[in-house]
Amino acid sequence: MRGTTGRAALRAMALAAAVAAAAAGAACDGTRGRPPDIILITADDLSWDDVEPFGHPVVRTPHLEQLAAAGMRFERAFLTSASCSPSRCSTLTGRYPHSTGAGRLHDPLPEEQVTFLEGLRRAGYDLSLAGKWHLGKAARTRFDRVYAETPPGGAGEWRRALLDRPRDRPSFLWLSASDPHRPYADVAGRSHPPEDAVVPPYLADTMETRLDLARYYGAVERLDGLVGAILEEIDRQGAAGRTLVIFMSDNGRPFPRCKPTVYDSGVRTPLLVRWGGRVAPGTLSRSLVSSVDIAPTILEAAGVRPPGTMQGRSMLPILADPEAVIRDQVHAERNWHDHPARDRMVRTMRYKYIRDFYPDLPATPPEDVRRSPTFRSMEVLFARGLLSPGQANCFLAPRAREELYDVEADPHELRNLADDPAHAATLEGMRRALEAWQRDTDDRDTLGAQPSGPDTGAPDAGGAPR
Repeated sequence: MRGTTGRAALRAMALAAAVAAAAAGAACDGTRGRPPDIILITADDLSWDDVEPFGHPVVRTPHLEQLAAAGMRFERAFLTSASCSPSRCSTLTGRYPHSTGAGRLHDPLPEEQVTFLEGLRRAGYDLSLAGKWHLGKAARTRFDRVYAETPPGGAGEWRRALLDRPRDRPSFLWLSASDPHRPYADVAGRSHPPEDAVVPPYLADTMETRLDLARYYGAVERLDGLVGAILEEIDRQGAAGRTLVIFMSDNGRPFPRCKPTVYDSGVRTPLLVRWGGRVAPGTLSRSLVSSVDIAPTILEAAGVRPPGTMQGRSMLPILADPEAVIRDQVHAERNWHDHPARDRMVRTMRYKYIRDFYPDLPATPPEDVRRSPTFRSMEVLFARGLLSPGQANCFLAPRAREELYDVEADPHELRNLADDPAHAATLEGMRRALEAWQRDTDDRDTLGAQPSGPDTGAPDAGGAPR
């Protein structure tokens, strides 16, 4: 395990290299005064603390470390959903999943929804996406080009998309990875030894779990290499000084009690932002931000006023001052993802409150997680009565209707304080906060048990961009 001294030294080296690259890019850049090029990079099924910039002691992600050293790390960034398509549609529109009409897995984004793409187009931006597509057919027409999801890691067309951007006007490019989504058969050579695995307390510490995590780490490290190739190409083009780069995940790791839950293991995201000349290198913000804040931030960065449909808030004040505050709470939701669900969450700096509207149903994981070696080993242990209450979470029914956690004292959210009289006032305040958010965003149980079926709109693998 690498010590903190070694980590600090490598971070300092990455910072120096990143500053030099950004300075070189700015010196070569002949487009001063033009809105920035914008690149949004999304990982698929990556928990916030499974990369080096956020302290993982084993997983090696030097390129994400470099990106963090050149920009800002967000210690408390949260998604609105830990489910792929609802999360992505929310990021695109700046609206909560129940407000987009695409709150369940595979729900396509309705045509009438306003996204940040329309504002960028009016500002003269070229618009493209390369990699995983999970937005539905109607959203495809909003891009000038869409490149297929191809190996490795869904990023086979990333460099082509970067090279195809016009040089005479600003561009927005969404680079959408499929790493570290399951399965992991193609990352066997990258796996860590099982003794390297950091097993969180809500997972059973079995050999199956450790091997599963080791393969997941391999996919995370491959993702880092894919990001590194893009950062290198941006530098080669001399574009680092004019490019706003945003890195995040769409939801947490594909393990029990992570994806698609509203625990931090599901909805906390490793948000990194680099913007030469606008974001100070090597900065850290502990302010609360939400993925609904991405859309208005992108628009304001491009000089476009966000539309009134957006429910998020621009993060530009934080990019200028990491101690700035734009919100005192974040919200997230869980809807159908292979199984019926309706959970709602509000989180402050210290407390999290979860309301389960279907407490009679178990919190069954998605099908890819249920097929995993980790879950299957936990099924055996549960049948033998050998799981702790936190580990047995996804098997139990009925479940608690309300959950309250002190996330400072209990970061893994294992001790439910909802029935603790000492926290009665906090519980009531968090209840009111959640009810106010639901009322303000018109959150009603209108989504139904499950969608009618997938509507991916994805191009054929290897197909030409359209």
